[in-house]
Amino acid sequence: MITASNLTKRFGDFYALNRLNCAIPEGCIYGLVGSNGAGKSTLLRLISGIYRPDGGSITVDGQKIFDEPDVKSRLVFVPDELYFLPRANMKRMANLYANVYPRFSFEKFEQLTRLFNLNPNQNIATFSKGMKRQAATILALSCSADYILFDETFDGLDPVMRNLVKTLLYDDVLDRKATAVITSHSLRELEDTCDQLALLHKGGIIFESDIGNLKTSLFKVQVAFSEEYDKTKFAGITILSYSKHGSVASLIVRGDRDETTAKINAMQPVLFEILPLSLEEVFVFEMDALGYEFTEVLKEEVN
Repeated sequence: MITASNLTKRFGDFYALNRLNCAIPEGCIYGLVGSNGAGKSTLLRLISGIYRPDGGSITVDGQKIFDEPDVKSRLVFVPDELYFLPRANMKRMANLYANVYPRFSFEKFEQLTRLFNLNPNQNIATFSKGMKRQAATILALSCSADYILFDETFDGLDPVMRNLVKTLLYDDVLDRKATAVITSHSLRELEDTCDQLALLHKGGIIFESDIGNLKTSLFKVQVAFSEEYDKTKFAGITILSYSKHGSVASLIVRGDRDETTAKINAMQPVLFEILPLSLEEVFVFEMDALGYEFTEVLKEEVN
């Protein structure tokens, strides 16, 4: 398990992370989403032991990471800005990784190279952006690390390659009980990939939850009655949003789906259906309850 307690990292007067707390369990895909400057990359660099915390602590299975080679050998990090040795091909990079990671598998490296259809003898500098991302992914997965960290995981990958990388991550998590921590600006991109998701803003986690629980605790209701009615008709139901067009009302409800269904059916509606919410819709209403404006939190900065 990766545990951060009051984790703080600053650069001069700027706090990239400010007393952040989180616990990332083993055997899951944990997603970090947030705008530019939210602290996602800084958190990954602290987890991987590249940065030393300025306050608080970050541990892997109870062990500190910085200046601990044995712990670092259990983590592999693919940064947003990739780096390869000058004039190196993938085989040379694989030899370098094998000297750092005791469980590096050349067999897996060769299998993945064939799967991605990359030439391991070709100079990586001649690769396209997407091919370089594929090469970094192959090297990382070949390390057989317990913790796999990806910053902007799918950047530069076409839809086919994105699905392939997702499948390989699933396999590592399921087969080896590995833990993957991945970042993105896009909720939609992480929605069908992650088991848990955390939203970072201004150096802290302002919302964290299991994706399955998020989707079952909130839901959308469309309902209509033959008689005139207003919001007061739904007393006893926790309504986060209510709108009415003609005789049809749309509600965002928090609570038990079966109990809500029973209550509304007892009112004898002429129309009643429960619709799923997207993950983005869930976050909008959850963050509104916390007093945050969701569109401002996830607004990307213009570079």
